[in-house]
Amino acid sequence: MDATAAVAAVTPSEAETVYELTGVSKTYERNAVVALQDVSVTLRSGSFSSVIGASGCGKSTLLKIMAGLIPPSRGRVVLQGKPVLGPRRDIGMMFQQATLFPWRTTIENIVLPIEIRDGRRAAQEAKARGRELLDLVGLSGFADAYPSQLSGGMAQRAAICRMLITEPAVLLLDEPFSAVDELTRDFMNMELQRICLARQATAFLVTHSIPEAVILSDTVYIMAPRPGRVAEVVPIDLPRPRTLDMITTPYFSDIVRHIRARLDEGAGS
Repeated sequence: MDATAAVAAVTPSEAETVYELTGVSKTYERNAVVALQDVSVTLRSGSFSSVIGASGCGKSTLLKIMAGLIPPSRGRVVLQGKPVLGPRRDIGMMFQQATLFPWRTTIENIVLPIEIRDGRRAAQEAKARGRELLDLVGLSGFADAYPSQLSGGMAQRAAICRMLITEPAVLLLDEPFSAVDELTRDFMNMELQRICLARQATAFLVTHSIPEAVILSDTVYIMAPRPGRVAEVVPIDLPRPRTLDMITTPYFSDIVRHIRARLDEGAGS
């Protein structure tokens, strides 16, 4: 990659560390499969990072550990100075499907985490904040609509609101737009960037799409095949806000080619 072609870096390298994984490994004892080996990741406040790698390289395992859904076999996982020992209120997660309950309205789906955590009265009080989030994602007229009345992209935007309603410290994104068509995916990626910038959110994305990782991220972690490990950390030196026009620039193409070449060669394995 030609470093001279890069625009000034915008990665918030001076910002405080929000989430840190140090020497994380995971072995599934039942079948003795080593899914992750000595993985270290640092997320700084307001940063957007992605992890990319071949199927089976441990991306999903990494995300589950970060979400507190499974423990690591070795290593430290720390969020805001406290060890992650299980699911936490300050961790927001978004999946490939919106998973909205069809019998609840959009606003009722959004405040569901509050209802589960703090009860119905708290959920009622949270609806005002939920409506503000709907305004943020361009769904202000759909608070009382049911999921069947929403398109796939609209449902995912509602899911973003549900993730944000608890004001998490970090957003974990598991290929959230893989189920929508390419045009909608491009639009949703730009929406996700806008929302993260507006909220100064710290985000971590699992994706199979190299262009998606590059257009969204300050940093891309390239994973080597099993046992999964970080083969290279690639800074993305593009200004924000990003635009889809950047996809056609020589620098963008160089970064994409570099990441693809590393993946094609097994990320140096």
